This record gives sequence, C-alpha cells and structure tokens, in this order.
Amino acid sequence: MSCHPVRRLLGLSALVSPLTAAAAYRWSFPEPVTPIAHDTLRIHNEFMLIIIALFVAVFAIMVYSLIKHRKSAGHEAATFTGPNGRLQWFWALVPFAMLMYIDFVLMGVPAVQAIVDMEDTRTRADMVLKVTGMQWRWQYEYPEAGLKFLSSLATPREQINGTAAKGENYLLEVDNEIVLPVGKKVRVLLTSMDVIHTWWVPQFGVKRDAIPGFLRETWLRIDQPGVYRGQCAELCGKDHGFMPVVVRAVPEPEYLAWIDAQKARQSGVAAGAGRAWSKDELMAKGKEVYATLCVACHQPEGKGLPPVFPALAGSKVINSPLLSPEGKLLPDSHPDRVMNGKPGTPMQAFKNTLSDVDLAAVITFERNAFGNTRGDMIQPAQIKALR
Repeated sequence: MSCHPVRRLLGLSALVSPLTAAAAYRWSFPEPVTPIAHDTLRIHNEFMLIIIALFVAVFAIMVYSLIKHRKSAGHEAATFTGPNGRLQWFWALVPFAMLMYIDFVLMGVPAVQAIVDMEDTRTRADMVLKVTGMQWRWQYEYPEAGLKFLSSLATPREQINGTAAKGENYLLEVDNEIVLPVGKKVRVLLTSMDVIHTWWVPQFGVKRDAIPGFLRETWLRIDQPGVYRGQCAELCGKDHGFMPVVVRAVPEPEYLAWIDAQKARQSGVAAGAGRAWSKDELMAKGKEVYATLCVACHQPEGKGLPPVFPALAGSKVINSPLLSPEGKLLPDSHPDRVMNGKPGTPMQAFKNTLSDVDLAAVITFERNAFGNTRGDMIQPAQIKALR
C-alpha cells in the first residue's frame, strides 16, 4: 500500500521521509485499523504539511515585500512593461512550474496510488460480505457460510424521544452486529432495495454508496480486534440517522465459532417454524419484530405518518380476511402486504428478509393490537406454504 518506491524512483525520499514520519498524528481522525484508513491518514498528513509549508513561504515573502518595499522607505511603484519583460516571465513561470511539480508529483502520485489500492478488489479476498441497504436498516449476507440477517437500530425509543437518558453508544448500537475475522481480506459487495444508502465506518476508511440496481464493491482488512461503529452517510429518508453499522472484529477461531453459533440459531428458527405456536407466543414475538422493523414508519401506537406511512390502527388491510377459504394468499391482504410489499410506496417486501416465525408473529400482532380486534392468527407453517 505504500507509495515510497515510486517516490524513491523520483528522487524524493529525502523530502518525503519527514512527512511520512508525521503520519502517526491523527488530529481529528479516528484511529485507523485498515490499510485504506492508514493510507488515507498518511496522505492527509503529508498534504497538510505541504500546504502549510507553501502557505508559510508565500506569506513570508509577501510580508517581507510589503515591509521592505513600502513607500515610506522611499520605494516607488514599479511598472510591468519595458526591458524587464523576460524577468517578469521568469518570476511568473518558475513558481507555476514549482506548483505543478508539487501538485502532480508530490501530491498526485501518492493520491493516485492510494486510489488504485482502494479499488483493488481483484486481488483474491479471503471472504465476501454482501451488504444491502433498506429503509432504515441493513441486511448482511455471508455467502460462503449461507448466513443472512437484518441489523437494525437497538437504541431504545425512550432515548430517541428524550424521555430517558442517552446511552454511551446512542444511535450507534444494533441488534445484530457484523462479525469479521482480524487480518483477513474481506470483499464487500453493496446494493440497495429502495433508495441510495452509504455504508460508512470511519475507522475503516471505507465509505461506499449502495445504489438500487447496482452491485458495488470495496474491501477491508482489519488490523486489530475491537468494535467499530459507523452509520449510513446518505440522506436516505426521515430515519436517515437511525441506520448504524456495528462491526466486531475478532480472531479467526472466535469468528468461526460465531459462524457455527449463527448456523445453529438459524437451524433452530427453521425448526420452530414447524411447530404450532400459541397466540400469546406469536403476540410476544410479533411485538419484538414490530418494535425493531416497523415502528419507524408506523409509529409505536400504530398511528403511522399519513399519507406516506399509513396508520395500522383501524386499517382496512389489517381488518380484512386473513386468507381465502382455501387457505390461499389473497391479493392486497394483510399477509400479502407484509410479505410482498406494495410497489410504488415505501412498504417493503419482507418475504426474503424475515423468517416464517417472524412473519407470522408480526402479522398476528398487528391484527390484535392498536385497537384491531380480529382475534385470528397465522402460523409459521402457513407462511412457509405461502412462499
């Protein structure tokens, strides 16, 4: 990742060495923990020192000229025509050449080298992480491990509403963290299900847009274990500030143990879809799912934010028949709306992001909460049959 071989080739090592030594100073930067972040900080520091040196030199010459050649000292204003034309051209072109050299060699070469390294996803990665943005949460997939889960804001609504004290990681905490191994190159693929989101973790030096219909990519290799926090850096809607990113970097054995635990948990969820759930169980589980995924749009009391986010309380969709007499999915029914969404509106399709249990639970909860008294319920096994 270093640009020093290029600079030595250009005979600049004597000048670059003191600049590089200053790369340890972080100023307002968070501690870098990836090669990209280290390069970004180093180049920033070098550029700042070059700019400061230019500023001091130009300002010193200007002050010297103002004092030395002032009118009170007997100096007369000079004309800019006459026999000194060549000298004037010399004093115009030499600084111009020096600045071009600084811009294109001292600053351009390392900047281009760093950008090339940032975009180098061709070198074989040790693993792949797929990131999908949606209003207002992230979906993460580990293709090799066959894992997929949603990650949503975990900050309690009481803190957001100002009725409780702010926590240490206010708006930067999630229900499901990303876990990655230390020292492994991770290829990160990004896309979006609705609008443009931006996946950003400052300490990684990675900030990449997730665009609907496109699959973009970047990479990272975390140097040291720890918990690193970021957020969506795009104005993606009313809850733009509620899309945090939390990455836990751990040694590889701990990462592999986490993968096994996640597989076991998902197997347990799949097994749970095969049994009959009581209404109380579905209501309790559905309340959790609603508080995590639905409350941002439809609000804690189900009143929504009409006309964009309709109220669930007294909703015609929720208070319509659950299924057809044959047990089939009715168009524009409550299960159809939750599973398949509604095109042209912010209502997302949750069929491919939620489990059978979560879908059955949240549908049952919404039909029996907020003043809705349908009194019915739907089982995870029925959801599975409707997919």
